[in-house]
Amino acid sequence: MRNQISTISRVSLTLLILLFSVSRSSASTPDTTLSIDTTLRIGLNYPKTGPYSVQGADQFRAASLAVEEINRTGGILGRKVELISRDSQSRVATTYRNVRELIDEEKVAMVFGGSASDTAIAASDLCRRKGVLFFGTLTYSTATTGAEGNRYTFRECYNSWMGAKALAAYLNRLYPAKTHRYFYITSDYTWGHTTEESLRIFTGTEERKTHKRITTPFPDARDQDFRKAIAFAKLINPDVLVLVLFGKDMSTAIRQATIQGLKTKMHIVVPNLTLGMAESGGPKVMEGIIGTLPWTWQVPYRYNYPRGKTFVETFAQRFNRYPSTSGASAYTIVYQYRDAVERAGSLQTPEVIRALEGHSYQLLKDKQSWRSFDHQSVQTVYTVRCKPQTEVLKDKFKLDFFEIVDSMPGEQAVRTRSEWNAARVTAGKPLSLEKLDL
Repeated sequence: MRNQISTISRVSLTLLILLFSVSRSSASTPDTTLSIDTTLRIGLNYPKTGPYSVQGADQFRAASLAVEEINRTGGILGRKVELISRDSQSRVATTYRNVRELIDEEKVAMVFGGSASDTAIAASDLCRRKGVLFFGTLTYSTATTGAEGNRYTFRECYNSWMGAKALAAYLNRLYPAKTHRYFYITSDYTWGHTTEESLRIFTGTEERKTHKRITTPFPDARDQDFRKAIAFAKLINPDVLVLVLFGKDMSTAIRQATIQGLKTKMHIVVPNLTLGMAESGGPKVMEGIIGTLPWTWQVPYRYNYPRGKTFVETFAQRFNRYPSTSGASAYTIVYQYRDAVERAGSLQTPEVIRALEGHSYQLLKDKQSWRSFDHQSVQTVYTVRCKPQTEVLKDKFKLDFFEIVDSMPGEQAVRTRSEWNAARVTAGKPLSLEKLDL
């Protein structure tokens, strides 16, 4: 019995010595790593399915490409980047669940994505409450960095206000409201409402008895909803038909407009266009349609932006197609996050935010800047007209849809500080993003 006690004592003493040695060793060698896991995770919440899935596919492709390129050059602060994604389905409830999983379970350092502005605003709201950075990839509602803006959210694409102002400058020359009647078919959610409202202001079509409208459901609109809306437009017979619709909803409506003969009777405008939307509509149906966008693959070639050309060619070689606006935005966001983290020398969100605010950058187009007071990317807006079918079909990918017919500098297109302040007061929000979280 005495021998057993002695043996136990010797074992206990040995364990104590070992634990003391480990403790001293750990204390004398500070931990310089950011975490045990050397991988840096970023979360993409995008519409893999649903009415905006075409736009979502390009976000994933381009973000994956950016991550691969960054990892080949050493990652971010020496850490390899891993892209973790979730399918938003363009639904708010799904987005809340996805973003919560990305932050709480996947431990992502930042979240980005969008396509439907209500899902982007939902992601933005949850990221604010979690203290995690959020970048809006394709969210055109003015509210995203306006009434619903917060200090954790940055929007890389333009907004409805900017697009409407640039588009109206072009429309007012061709189809002034004094001599032309407008009719709006609008998707019934935040992007549709803010886009219609902005375009009405800048075109002088605010009088709704003259310039009528009809709304369509979102995200569960059916073909019959668009047939009804187009039939109503045909009955009204305006000079200008404005389709405030996006993704598959727009392509469904534009086909109905063609079938019902509206294209030969009126001018058709789609305020926010994308390559995927034009492709879904088809070259014959899209002929002559006018709209705006913050970027198209033709921009780097027309204005000679070398980095933009490289992106287009790398993307085309990998995916056998040209990148769209949403792809360009996702690609730019990943690089802007990397650059901000490395300027800050930290992954801490407040420090990364400070590194972004007021920063100017140039990647795929001309110079852009992250405006400090609302975190909107100020940038050039392009007005485009869809080319004739014969020209589109000459292209190797059949994707040469857009002719750039006008542009507006970002400083001219963007909402002023006083206009932003007025929107915040109306919404009952503070005039500083910082104060929102106090």
